[in-house]
Amino acid sequence: MLKFALARIATFIPTFIGVTLISFAFIRVLPGDPIIVMAGERGLTEERYQELTTRYGFDRPLYEQFWDYLTGILQGDLGTSFVTNRDVWTEFFTLFPATVELSLCAITFAILVGIPAGVVAAVYRGKFFDRALMSTALVGYSMPIFWWALLLIIVFSGNLGWTPVSGRIGLMFYFDDVTGFMLIDSLLSGQEGAFTSAVQHLILPTIVLGTIPLAIFARQTRSAMLEVLSEDYIRTARAKGLKPSRVNGLHALRNAMIPIITVIGLNVGALMAGAILTETIFSWPGIGKWMVDSIFRRDYPVVQGGLLMVALIVMVVNLTVDLAYGFINPKIRKR
Repeated sequence: MLKFALARIATFIPTFIGVTLISFAFIRVLPGDPIIVMAGERGLTEERYQELTTRYGFDRPLYEQFWDYLTGILQGDLGTSFVTNRDVWTEFFTLFPATVELSLCAITFAILVGIPAGVVAAVYRGKFFDRALMSTALVGYSMPIFWWALLLIIVFSGNLGWTPVSGRIGLMFYFDDVTGFMLIDSLLSGQEGAFTSAVQHLILPTIVLGTIPLAIFARQTRSAMLEVLSEDYIRTARAKGLKPSRVNGLHALRNAMIPIITVIGLNVGALMAGAILTETIFSWPGIGKWMVDSIFRRDYPVVQGGLLMVALIVMVVNLTVDLAYGFINPKIRKR
């Protein structure tokens, strides 16, 4: 097990270096001068332009800029935002709880709906429920996030007026940010209607972000369940007269959970990428919207630091799932 773990951890190092290189190069290949974007074209004299270029090190060779960036990361320094003049670490961890809250709600929604849907589809294989659920899952997986989000906004926010369009809570509520999680802080505030408002603001972003994982979980659950339902011990359990709910829910689903858990773990990391688009559409003040805004403002330290942190989270989640899977299934360690 130790050899298996060390081999997986060893792949972490070149991946980390590759991510730092990509995050450094990504923002620099975009068109637009960061100095002009920051200072504005009006009133930017040649002397002022040269001063800002020297201050931020843009007059130095790219390899020197990358080396400073890499050494800063190794020392725990992601830099300072050009726009807000705040440390990137501080901004990241200020906004991170909003993204975590949305991601947790989305993954919970996907699990609670997707796994039961997969079980039902497997139990009723080839019948109406199976075809209907798998067709719906395929549509959900194929649907572009931005189109799905706009459709839900038009129907439920615009036409029906049931849900808010953007933000995390109504503007009439104000309270201290204790945990960074709006659901918890709204409850702690004791203000009437604050928690309800926070839940209403979460509904549409949760559905949009959770739709693709939901479809994946449903299809994976169906596949795993069909494999388990064909085993001899399942036929034996049925022959003993056990209730179908007990056979399907206890014996079959429990043994089908290993590949399902793996897929769930991998999709936790993928949610970070989906959150970028979802947060932008719903003006959700999290990491995704922060990074998109920083790209438009050519805020190099924020874009570099944000991409690196998101990539690290995905890498850690995938590594954890990989190690856990190897621990559960000894055959994986020999590969």
